[in-house]
Amino acid sequence: MIIIPARLSSSRLPNKVLADINGIPMIIRCANIAKEIDDVVIATDSEEVIKVCKKYNFEAILTDKNHKSGSDRIKEASDILKLDKNELIINMQGDEPFLEAEILEKVKNTLKENKENFNMVSCYKEISEIEAEDPNIVKVIIDYNNFAIYFSRSKIPYNRDNNPHIYYGHIGIYGFDKKSLDEFVTMKGNLEHIEKLEQLRVIENGKKIKMIKVKTNSFGIDTIDDLKKAIEFAKKVDK
Repeated sequence: MIIIPARLSSSRLPNKVLADINGIPMIIRCANIAKEIDDVVIATDSEEVIKVCKKYNFEAILTDKNHKSGSDRIKEASDILKLDKNELIINMQGDEPFLEAEILEKVKNTLKENKENFNMVSCYKEISEIEAEDPNIVKVIIDYNNFAIYFSRSKIPYNRDNNPHIYYGHIGIYGFDKKSLDEFVTMKGNLEHIEKLEQLRVIENGKKIKMIKVKTNSFGIDTIDDLKKAIEFAKKVDK
């Protein structure tokens, strides 16, 4: 199952999940991609989002307005749905309306094949050195077995001698089973509060995040400039 958290309020771009992108609300664009791979549920804090989802024939669940993270929101939704502890769940972000369906498929297949070897699955891509300077693009460093070592908004690793180096950007998609999701939301950590990155609690608690390298044209929408970019991009992909 794919559960998409959709909090209506956003400090940088209010009501962004309902932003119109070439005639289609952002959250519906995300759901249309997700439905190619699995059953889809939108977990939201807004009756307005519920109404829009129903209009487009997507199931939506009303969750608490006070959740601090998307993972907490999908945890509540999974409880409401009474999902089995072995149910595979993909947390797809509600502000990635151009994420390719094949990336969701890769996450799903990795969960099916190897879920006993890790607690979570996520994705990354190569980014430029200029992109690595942007704190809105989360960077990740990977070990030789494709497990995450650390995530940061800073440019990591620090390139002291300016040697040629490929930087990796994290793509905010997560896969786990229901049991691992329940464990994740109870974990405590200090690093996530510094970086504002909830996935750091997994590493800080000695657990593993399996990373999948992908190629994608997707980008998150956090600002009005991102939205303008998305509208122009949609004009091309909708043809």
